[in-house]
Order: sequence, then structure tokens, then C-alpha cells
Amino acid sequence: MTLTPDTKKRLVTAALVAPASAWLFVFLVLPFIAIVVFSFGERAPEGGYQAAFTFAQFANLGSRAAAFKNTLVLAPIGAFACLLVAYPVAYYLAVKASPRHRLLLVSLVVVPFWTSLLVRTYAWMYILGARGIPHLLEFVGIENVRLLNTPGAVLLGIVYGYLPLMIMPIYVSLEKLDRRLLEASADLGARPLSTFFGITLPLSLPGVMTGVALVTILLLGEYLIPQLLGGGKVFFIGNALVDLFLQSRNWPFGSAIAVTLVVVVVIVLLVAMRIAWRVAGTRQVDLV
Repeated sequence: MTLTPDTKKRLVTAALVAPASAWLFVFLVLPFIAIVVFSFGERAPEGGYQAAFTFAQFANLGSRAAAFKNTLVLAPIGAFACLLVAYPVAYYLAVKASPRHRLLLVSLVVVPFWTSLLVRTYAWMYILGARGIPHLLEFVGIENVRLLNTPGAVLLGIVYGYLPLMIMPIYVSLEKLDRRLLEASADLGARPLSTFFGITLPLSLPGVMTGVALVTILLLGEYLIPQLLGGGKVFFIGNALVDLFLQSRNWPFGSAIAVTLVVVVVIVLLVAMRIAWRVAGTRQVDLV
């Protein structure tokens, strides 16, 4: 039997894609199916999962309203704060920095990722704790300042921890910017601010949307930063999942929350892609 070139091409493509597809199916699709099945079950008397078919777990989502509220409020605020800090840095790296120093500066942005987030978060616990900034403020007469275990501390940890993930997509988008467009705008008498809002910002929006979507999606499942810098007072959905699966051993309720979180993540991703495509027009937008 002789295979046509198209058939051979399809077989080669299938052979190349098969290992990755099998990996994703075993380690992503199957666990998610198990979580969906658990979400319709009941908690066994000794904890864990007991087979059933009920929507009671989803009806009980309101009992974790505080975790959903903190996550759905602080995650977008944290992503926006990251954007406010990241855009000027990415703009300087891509447009203003000399090519000779650019690689070094980009490396400095990535360097924090070489250290564990746990270690970096513990460092912020010391800085914001009683022996850190509040202790220094006492020398200038400002007493009883509490920075740790507050929403502000969590936001600060979010910005510090996720800033590189926001900078890099914006930097890549700006780095591809055609400098001739900026020169043409200046030659036509446009002011720098008009050039920025009329050319630079619109052309960098795909990178902005990629960074915002990436950071927001990761923050929706964040556990470590709220746990350490929030001190259990600023509860995210990730903290609720740890409590339900490992402490309360209420696997069905935890699964219902996890499924709801996945739905929220998908909605955020679809909305971000729609906004990016609408704003960027026909330019390519990669959010995944």
C-alpha cells in the first residue's frame, strides 16, 4: 500500500504530537475529570470522597464567599499594579536602553526567578514585620504601624513576585516595535506623549494583555503569598483549597471550588483574548 504525501505528513505530525497529547491527557485531563466527579459527590464520614450525585457542594460555595471576594478583587488589582510598574520598565528596556546594556538589564529582571518564591516571600515577612519597616518608623515618631498580615502586604508581595511575568511579554511586544513609526510621528510634529498613546501603546497592547492575563490567571490560584504575608487574615481560593483537601478532608467541596476556579480562569482568558483582538485588530495576539 502506497501512502500519499499528505497521508505521510499527517502520520508524521500525529507521531510528533502523540507524546505531548498523551502527557497532557494523563496529567491534565484525567485529573480534571476526577475533580469534576468528586465535585458531585459527598464527604465520607471519615473524610475524603463518597460516591453520590448532588449539587449540594456547588450550592454551598457561598460559605467561602470571603475567599472568592479576596481573590476576585485582589488578583485583578495586583495584576493592574504589576502593569503600572512593569510597563515603564519594559519601555525603558526595549526603547530607551542601549543595546550594549539591554541584555544585562533584562537578565537583572529575570534574576529573582532564580531564587525560590518561598525565600523571597519570607524576606518580605521580615521587612514588613515588627523588626523591619515598622521598627524604623518608630525612630521618627511613627508608632503602632502594622504592615504585615494586611491586604497591602499581600499586594506588595504579588507585585514583587509576579513583576517579571508582566515585564517580559510587554518587553517582547515593545522590542518588536518598528522604530521608523516613531521617527515618522516625530517628523510629522507629534509630541512624545501623542506618539506614545497613538503608536507605542496600541502596538504594545498584545503584550500588555498577555501579561495581564498570565498574572491574573496565576493569582487566581495563589496560595503562598496570602498565607505568609496575609497571615491567614487575607484568604485566597488557593488557601481555601488547601484547608478543604488537607485539613478538613472535604474533597467534594474542595473539588467544587476547584472546578469553579477553572471556569473563572477560562472566562478571564476568553475575555482577555476578546479584548486583545478587538483592540489590536488584525495583529497577532498570543495569550497562551
